[in-house]
Amino acid sequence: MITWRKGTVIATRREWHGAIELDVDVSGTPARALCYPALTGRPAIGDQVLLNTTALDLGLGTGGYALVVAIPDRLPPDPDLPGHLVKARYTPLQATVLGADEQGSPHHDVLRDADDIGGMPVVVADLHSALPAVLAGIFHDTERLGHHEPAPPLPRVAYVMQDGGALPAWFSRSCAALREAGWLAGVVTTGQSFGGDLETVTLHTGLLAARHVLGADIAVVTQGPGNLGTGTRWGFSGVSAGEAVNAAATLGGRPVASLRVSDADPRDRHRGISHHSLTAYGRVALARADVVLPGGLGGFGGKIAAEAATLAGRHTLVTVPVAGLAEALRAVPVRLSTMGRGLDEDLPYFLTAAVAGRHAAGLASLA
Repeated sequence: MITWRKGTVIATRREWHGAIELDVDVSGTPARALCYPALTGRPAIGDQVLLNTTALDLGLGTGGYALVVAIPDRLPPDPDLPGHLVKARYTPLQATVLGADEQGSPHHDVLRDADDIGGMPVVVADLHSALPAVLAGIFHDTERLGHHEPAPPLPRVAYVMQDGGALPAWFSRSCAALREAGWLAGVVTTGQSFGGDLETVTLHTGLLAARHVLGADIAVVTQGPGNLGTGTRWGFSGVSAGEAVNAAATLGGRPVASLRVSDADPRDRHRGISHHSLTAYGRVALARADVVLPGGLGGFGGKIAAEAATLAGRHTLVTVPVAGLAEALRAVPVRLSTMGRGLDEDLPYFLTAAVAGRHAAGLASLA
């Protein structure tokens, strides 16, 4: 189940919030490794490190790193343990964090009886790669994207991370850059995921924390980086997108469903509208959502509209124009990539996520 190796740190590469990328020597072979200093302590050149090389050996894309498990000859000092929430529970690297919703949290009194998010738009997407594109749609035509006309106050946006992909929020370079750019008011990690600005037990308390602690006007919900799929109807982690629609509606929010589409994916099941979206929104989501369709994509837009018709009995189909959003996507402060394809290689994917953000911004301005 795990491939264990020992290695030596030979260089440090990029560093972002919560993570350090390393070059390590593994029995004479160089490899890329990723370290989370909050779990292991900070590595130094020459350190001997214990590595989990499973993902690297399997050639996985998003997770294709050797992961530093420990620096055994230089253990970090014992941490203060301010909280009692255990994430990645009962695994060898379980981590204890302070949950926003637990007793002892400064936010417990706010969240103890919180039961409503007051109509807050909640954009739900399948893949983590949709996050910056959704934000581009939310912030389009604002000074943040280089426009200088007077604009209304920018909405506060929180990212609420599910645990279907990466568990550490630190893995996401996008989150780090978007927070640094001021595009995110904060990151809330839910379920077994951890490393956000706020930690919560469930998606429900994550949405409540986004609204009542971070003061978010809009929340975006996706899994973390990485997507588990098996090529079967139900065996994919994005099923949780349908559950997020239900959670948002249960708490009095406005669910906005972002469709996963592609005209470049080599797999038939993901061409047009991905079966992930059709299953999550068509079968799992029991509450009504605004399913946002891109207007202005010509024949491909017509194909999406025809495929989305199967969702019309359960949801409200809303067509939102893509005008101006390609420029907005080029101004995003992170590299856009989905399944290894960049903006120009699969533009409809990013535009469809962006129109969901544009629609949510309109709902927020009406609230």
